[in-house]
Amino acid sequence: MLAGRSILLVIGGGIAAYKCLDLIRRLQDQGAKVVPVMTRAAGEFVTPLSVSALAGGKVYRELFDLTDEAEMGHIQLSRAADLVVVAPATADLMAKMANGIAGDLASTLLMATDKPVLIVPAMNVRMWEHAATQRNLTVLKDDGIHVVGPDAGNMACGEFGPGRMAEVPAIIDGIKNVLVNGPLKGIHIIVTSGPTHEPIDPVRYIANRSSGTQGSAIADALAALGAKVSFVTGPVNTPMPGGCTITQVETAAEMLSAVQAALPADGAVFAAAVADWRVASRSDSKIKKDCKGGLPVLEFAENADILATVSQLEKGRPDLVVGFAAETDTVIANATAKLARKGCDWIVANDVSPKTGIMGGAENAVTVISADAADVWPRMSKVEVARNLAGKIAKALSDD
Repeated sequence: MLAGRSILLVIGGGIAAYKCLDLIRRLQDQGAKVVPVMTRAAGEFVTPLSVSALAGGKVYRELFDLTDEAEMGHIQLSRAADLVVVAPATADLMAKMANGIAGDLASTLLMATDKPVLIVPAMNVRMWEHAATQRNLTVLKDDGIHVVGPDAGNMACGEFGPGRMAEVPAIIDGIKNVLVNGPLKGIHIIVTSGPTHEPIDPVRYIANRSSGTQGSAIADALAALGAKVSFVTGPVNTPMPGGCTITQVETAAEMLSAVQAALPADGAVFAAAVADWRVASRSDSKIKKDCKGGLPVLEFAENADILATVSQLEKGRPDLVVGFAAETDTVIANATAKLARKGCDWIVANDVSPKTGIMGGAENAVTVISADAADVWPRMSKVEVARNLAGKIAKALSDD
């Protein structure tokens, strides 16, 4: 469930910060990536070196660190995760969150994020029971912030009562509950990705340059919003998305069969670059270079159109069908014509001519075309495209 998920962990300044070391390790054991952020006070209880060593990456600490801003700005950092976890959530951090104060990196990230946030309060019992803290807690819950704990028990200060930070297994259970209770909870979406390989003989095939990066990112983003994702992928080297049911195929015919087997679905996103043609009579033996009769002649047959097949179903058609149009010229005109021809609801169009570096690259620049409009998005990472598209899909399906 946590495989492939990214957690932004904000570590507050309390004695319970030591539990975050175990939390990082446990999250990683379940396949999650943890990006740590420490307040200045947190460094009084655990060292940045320890956190960095366990997380296997950089610890972010300063809002005005020019190096950090150049590598990954704080706005991007706040939105690059599936979930933001604040542990321990001190009385100070809760007050800043409830009142919209953004005076350091941690509080600024919490103001800038558009991802779900889970807090794990930890403080002295009197601080927890104070009217201001309880008032702030009510505000945070009303704002949609998720809360785990605190527990009751003996504290480092020598007092007893509620205020202890929840234990790591309970925090992980809370994280899982948030990630599967997003706006797409209960929604089944099929995502196709990658190229297809159409065999010529046992060692040669027809393919294209699709890496599968965009399709995998879309599946990840939909799963992060709680969707049940059936991910059908052609041959790729890209890591598989987490939290999805994965079917690996080779040919267009196999991809169509896998899609049909995954139906019914509430939505379908056809991001795969499916080969339009296959070799009509592929050879069972390797075609030799010195074969008699000169150069071999390949006869082609047309592959089934997966997007059109699903878009035009009379029974069991998904409520939202999204196609992709990878074009090298007259992108909008060709994509708009494809929308009408295929019968899908949206087309995500992009320019994959060599000069763009998009096919096989880490970035994309898309236009989302519907019957009513063409929404032009700026160039951004494929992960950001995926998250924006997932949000748009969630809104469309919830409106239905």
